Amino acid sequence: MKRTLTFVLVVLLAASCGGRRGHGADGNPADSLATETPEAPAAKAGPKTAKADTISAANYKDRLPQEPIFDIVTSMGTIRVKLYKDTPKHRDNFARLAVTHYYDDVLFHRVINGFMIQGGDPYTRDTSRVEEWGEGGPGYTIDAEILPEHTHKKGALAAARRGNMANPMRESSGSQFYLVQDSTNCKHLNGEYTVFGETVGGLNVIDRIARVQTDRLDRPVRPVVIQRIRPNEQMNKRALEEERRALEEAANPTEPEAQVPTEP
Repeated sequence: MKRTLTFVLVVLLAASCGGRRGHGADGNPADSLATETPEAPAAKAGPKTAKADTISAANYKDRLPQEPIFDIVTSMGTIRVKLYKDTPKHRDNFARLAVTHYYDDVLFHRVINGFMIQGGDPYTRDTSRVEEWGEGGPGYTIDAEILPEHTHKKGALAAARRGNMANPMRESSGSQFYLVQDSTNCKHLNGEYTVFGETVGGLNVIDRIARVQTDRLDRPVRPVVIQRIRPNEQMNKRALEEERRALEEAANPTEPEAQVPTEP
């Protein structure tokens, strides 16, 4: 009986360590970006407050260009990212969560200097659930959109996910994402995780966050807060106008002026 109880305890302890630094949820010894368990929806997965934005949940798609710019405003500075048009499922999901305040006041809960910074878990608003950090989300996954041209370069924006054994289709987390700090140390992630955007401003903020002091589970000792993620209205408006102008020119091409023959 004692031997049976001991075996059960060892199994439970092993299961609880999945996804931490050095051992991914798929059992790989290298650093991985796998979430620890199937994502469960947070109790407050929707908008925190009924704030009124210029771009709302109802009309955000009409107000954004094909490759929208978003500002990730953190307690340590602002990171500006561009979302890719050829990963539309991830782009639209990130945009919808951002404009509905889903990311307001969540933490970068996993930070590894020389690797990446990870956030987007709504559980991180609640310090009483610290043991569950890394497990929260909206309760759904996103189909993989892994493209060879989108690599883990510095500043790349990518989606975390469960490991290969539990997730052979490499479906992405519904909300958790990471930003690459060091491309060399992240190159083994190419072709494994969906990269759906890139940093266009604030690379130094990623470096600053990556250097914070962390505990043995890679959690910052002092919280690094994602205060909000919002569309950059000025830059998006300019890009949208350029897109519309290009569409109008394509639909109504101007004929070249007739050449007037010159007298000999």
